[in-house]
Amino acid sequence: MNQKHTLIKGAAILTAAGMASRIIGFFYRIFLSKTIGAEGVGIYLLILPVHALIFSLTGSGIQTAVSRFVSSRSATGDRKGAKEILVCALSLSMLLSTAASCFLYLKADYIASVLLHESRCALLLKVLCFSIPFGSIHACIIGYYTGLKRTDVPAISQLFEQVIRVASSFLIYQIMVEKNLTVSPVLAVYGTVCSEIASVLYTGTKVMLHHRTEQTKLSSFPFHCVSEILTFSIPLMINRVLINLLQSAEAVCIPLKLLDHGFTQATALSTYGTLTGMALPLVLFPSAITNSLAVMLLPTVSEAQASGNKTAIERLTRKTTKSCLLLGFFCTIVFLLTGNFCGTFLFDSREAAVYIQILAWLCPFLYLGTTLGSILNGLGKTFDVFLINAAALLLRILFVWFAIPSCGILGYLWGLLLSQLLQSVLLLFRCRQISFF
Repeated sequence: MNQKHTLIKGAAILTAAGMASRIIGFFYRIFLSKTIGAEGVGIYLLILPVHALIFSLTGSGIQTAVSRFVSSRSATGDRKGAKEILVCALSLSMLLSTAASCFLYLKADYIASVLLHESRCALLLKVLCFSIPFGSIHACIIGYYTGLKRTDVPAISQLFEQVIRVASSFLIYQIMVEKNLTVSPVLAVYGTVCSEIASVLYTGTKVMLHHRTEQTKLSSFPFHCVSEILTFSIPLMINRVLINLLQSAEAVCIPLKLLDHGFTQATALSTYGTLTGMALPLVLFPSAITNSLAVMLLPTVSEAQASGNKTAIERLTRKTTKSCLLLGFFCTIVFLLTGNFCGTFLFDSREAAVYIQILAWLCPFLYLGTTLGSILNGLGKTFDVFLINAAALLLRILFVWFAIPSCGILGYLWGLLLSQLLQSVLLLFRCRQISFF
């Protein structure tokens, strides 16, 4: 199968799984909004940047490194080398994730009260720490299969993970109701822990059966792969940590600045929960297509660069740009026409309906930025992507800091739109500089 068909097939499989997962996720969001309320959703969402920050330290950069190096080794038929990369990555990720979990558990109260300004997040963070090692293992195995362009395993894993998250959360909710316990946002975190454990059981079983079939045994630990993985993943890790720090600052500042606008704490958390827990996920629904494409673009572009096939990179970039813009403008029209219905019908929230219609204008820039960033990462331009993402985030934070106190949440929405526009323009400009077009 040629490169084009492999890319299309892989992206199609991931898109189908992503769409199904997001459909389940929408019902899950509705379930959470009904059981823990908009304020509870807002509290739960406050811990997600912390989770993303820790994942960027323990798994994100290593996952990308695994995908890149396994792809290059599999292209030359070096199956043993691909296994060495996986074994080394799993060891590194486990060391980092275990240390991060212990730190998070011990400092949960401080992070919740001092950094997040919400003491109710402490219990959520303590429960969350148990999912981190499993999430890191899962990420490494997914990176391995992505490098092999075996998208069936990541796709099934994604769907399985989402089903377990929803089912376990619902079961925990039933137990809380039966025992007359207060239903709190912690049930969503328990669902995350259960889903990560289940994903590792599935992907771990698949990779063990895969290597048993291939019979590629390692005589010793592949220490020579350590420097290779770290050399690639550390710059990427630093970039993502800095980006996640900015995102965490943004997430914490939004409710605080809404207080300056005159909101109560409960209203500020409810507004934040409605925007980022209800409206934004709906607008991001079609990004299952572009996210899947971005996952497949990274190893494909890396292979093309390694073989010196600049024409293939140029062709991929042109087609990706046109496709993302067409999809984005189409989704903008759809959300503008149906936003009111979706907000009131799905979430029973007029506020969510308003946000959906405003966020609809993000679509073309949001989808384009994801794929262009993946192409540049595949070419090793991770620092360029970091600078562009950081510039966009800093612009958003400026709007959070200065616009929300005077304009309310509308000030943040304007900042979100302008930052995505800036990111897309800068990514396109960087692509032109490298003479893609």
